[in-house]
This record gives sequence, C-alpha cells and structure tokens, in this order.
Amino acid sequence: MNPAGETPLGVVLAGGKSSRMGRDKAWLSFFGQPLLCRVADVLADVTGEVLVSGRDPSPFGLNIPWLPDDMPELGPAGGVLTALAASRRACLVVSCDLPFLDAPTLFRLVAAWRQRPDGALMTTFRIVETGFVESLVAIYDFAGAALLRHNLERGQRRLSAIFPESLRCHIDYSRADQPTARAFFNVNAPPDLIEARSMEDGI
Repeated sequence: MNPAGETPLGVVLAGGKSSRMGRDKAWLSFFGQPLLCRVADVLADVTGEVLVSGRDPSPFGLNIPWLPDDMPELGPAGGVLTALAASRRACLVVSCDLPFLDAPTLFRLVAAWRQRPDGALMTTFRIVETGFVESLVAIYDFAGAALLRHNLERGQRRLSAIFPESLRCHIDYSRADQPTARAFFNVNAPPDLIEARSMEDGI
C-alpha cells in the first residue's frame, strides 16, 4: 500500500504510427485542441508532472520532457518500459488517442493504486462483461520494469499478458455505464473518428 500523498508520474504514449487511421492521430482536434495536448493537459491536472514517450511534443507547443523509445518498434509496452526505466518510479500511462479521458477517471485510478494489494504491479480498469483491461489507462509500478523487459526480449508485447491477473489491481466497470466507459473510447481508425465526432457534439 502506498503513502496517501504519493502520486505517479504522468506519461502520454505518443510513438505510434497511426497506420489504421491513415494520418497522425495526435494532431486530430477535439474540443479545440490537438489530441496530444488535450490528453497531456488532463493528465497534468492529476499527476502534476507529465512526460511524452515516443516523440518530441514541442511541435504541439508543449514544453514538457519526452523520451525516445529505448527499444523501438515494440508498441505501447516498449513505451511503458522506457518511461519506467528512465523515471524509476510508478507511471500513470495513457495513450494519446483518448478524446474523452477525464480527470475524475484518473483520480479514481490513483486512489485505487494507493490502496493496491502487495504484489500488484499494474493498476487499471476492467470491463465486467468481457474481462478486458484498459492497459493504456493504467498505473505501472517500477518493480514491473524487469518483467516487462524479460517479456519484450522474448517477443511478448501484450501488456495484459505480461501483467497477468495475479499482478493487477482492478477497478471494474460496465459497458452500460456510458459516462465511465466514454473515458476509454479511443480513435484508432476512421470509423472510430466518425463516432467520436458524434459523441463530441453531444457533450
């Protein structure tokens, strides 16, 4: 269990190629901001400190630290490992393609992390209907860095497999709970963008 006042480092994963979208997702504008800026601002409201993993954020007007991937071409897991190895502290990691991510969701995550059981290396949300875990809205403890590296060196890149249920602390939510589920909606491909635009118009 963590001291009540401890806060993880905020990390935005922004090293993806956006191949399914066909254009750079980080520059998609939502609520008047590029997605990377919007997500970084929400994260900063919760963690205070934020860095970007995978790209230089200065073209977006963001004056915050960034890290190139230590092990390129390994997807989000490579970005998580880079952040943990560089900071040597717990990291609240989010992807840059979450237009509806909000601070209350992240504060709830931090509260659960502070109460996590001994041995938990990943604190995240889980969909009750499917068991799917939100690996890209999660807090990873520095103690998990060695496990990450071991798995990546052996070709396992899926974060939910690298950190099995026995090593996780979960916040369960239902897909039917739209205000909660909306925070995890990501824009990976053009149909997602169309749906996200309709959701944005309704807010």
